[in-house]
Amino acid sequence: MGCCFSTKKITDWIHKNNKKTHNNKNINPPLSKKKEKQSGAIPWGKKTNFGYDKDFEKRYTIGKLLGHGQFGFTYVATDKCNGDRVAVKKIDKNKMILPPAVEDVKREVRILKDLSGHENVVQFYNSFEDDSYVYIAMELCEGGELLDRILAKKSSRYTEKDAARVVRQMLKVAAECHLHGLVHRDMKPENFLFKSVEEDSALKATDFGLSDFIRPGKKFRDIVGSAYYVAPEVLKRKSGPESDVWSIGVITYILLCGRRPFWDKTEDGIFREVLKNKPDFRRKPWPNISDDAKDFVNKLLVKEPLARYTAAQALSHPWVREGGNALEIPLDISVLYNMRQFVKYSRLKQFALRALASTLDEEELADLRDQFRAIDVDKNGAISLEEMRQALAKDIPWKVKDSRALEILQAMDSNTDGLVDFHEFVAATLHVHQLEEHNSVKWQQISHAAFEKFDVDKDGYITGEELKMHTGLRGSIDPLLEEADIDKDGKISLSEFRRLLRTASMGKITVNSPAPR
Repeated sequence: MGCCFSTKKITDWIHKNNKKTHNNKNINPPLSKKKEKQSGAIPWGKKTNFGYDKDFEKRYTIGKLLGHGQFGFTYVATDKCNGDRVAVKKIDKNKMILPPAVEDVKREVRILKDLSGHENVVQFYNSFEDDSYVYIAMELCEGGELLDRILAKKSSRYTEKDAARVVRQMLKVAAECHLHGLVHRDMKPENFLFKSVEEDSALKATDFGLSDFIRPGKKFRDIVGSAYYVAPEVLKRKSGPESDVWSIGVITYILLCGRRPFWDKTEDGIFREVLKNKPDFRRKPWPNISDDAKDFVNKLLVKEPLARYTAAQALSHPWVREGGNALEIPLDISVLYNMRQFVKYSRLKQFALRALASTLDEEELADLRDQFRAIDVDKNGAISLEEMRQALAKDIPWKVKDSRALEILQAMDSNTDGLVDFHEFVAATLHVHQLEEHNSVKWQQISHAAFEKFDVDKDGYITGEELKMHTGLRGSIDPLLEEADIDKDGKISLSEFRRLLRTASMGKITVNSPAPR
């Protein structure tokens, strides 16, 4: 494995490469007690009423220490009523010196509540407080860290089947987080615990201390995480849910070969590797690892976030499918986003996307087929307005209104029958950036094939008359033509058509600061 998997902070690299300072939660050291004593201030945690239950000592007996972090300790505790054993995180209020530290604790409790019930997230039981501490009672996982199991394997590697089972569980956590508008921001083997010591034990995500909620369409500007798993866009200060998928890609690479995909002796070197280099699939054991596994890792370790697979997409990949089937695929935030965007596009962009969708084969649409099935609850082969409403409601931060759901359905419903069939669905939910990034040769072919559906006389241009013939629209076609006609020669070239397709994808998201707590 090389050197050990210690968590690497990004402090030195930030100071060296950024002149501005930011409040980076796991980078800047906490204020010292000496400074607190000099100011004479009472720690903010001591002044705060969190609103949690006050009867922790009546409910639980604290037992052995499990571990500790920056602000507190985690213990085994026993429920005095029924004898059940739980894990309790005990957080010192004296160490919550400033308001952000208090907000961090409140946010962690909120996150655990929001994700409660998910099979691969450590279960939240209750939160308590007294004058000195906050206590978070959670499910006790006694199977140890994923990190320890990796290191215990022969050559520190998993078999492909076992690796796929582990990765599938991590992806389910990421997909669920993202539907809640939440980014974990520190996906690494140390933050996944096994429920029991059994070999096939469920994997549980834990430690949401760096996790945060993000407003739709915005990006995080701060840099947090662990150097070995940090995504390129985090280092560029414009990260979002995609960074969790990158981290899972790094973990997958490690599970399969026992080495990190990006490695150097210094942190600066690691960050340069992450920003500039690609993972190596030439060294042993990669020649003996399946093409599906390599393809899967490659699609997660794409440096451009918009071209990277989402967590839900990754669950549809052949390598990670359970028994060849995609079972219980969660909704994909990017698919729901694309549906909301489709209604905003001009008629020409919508027609162009429909033409592009018609060039793709069933294998290329496997992930979208899974998404269609997830939305088509009654399995009748079409999405109704009610099913559309239910799907859009699951992307919690957006809170799409019923009237908006109808507008989206009508925009997607090209044959105006009041339903969205699979082909209509594909046109509205295609990942254009991914099509171009993952296979440039194939992109050239399919975009040209879509272009030729408009270019009737095959002279290499789409004219106003050809647009009218293809679309069946009445009246002046000039407004549609002008939108794509960049050089203003009265017709649309292949390069202009491809540009139209690109701008009809997810590429127009503006970035800003993270959401307030």
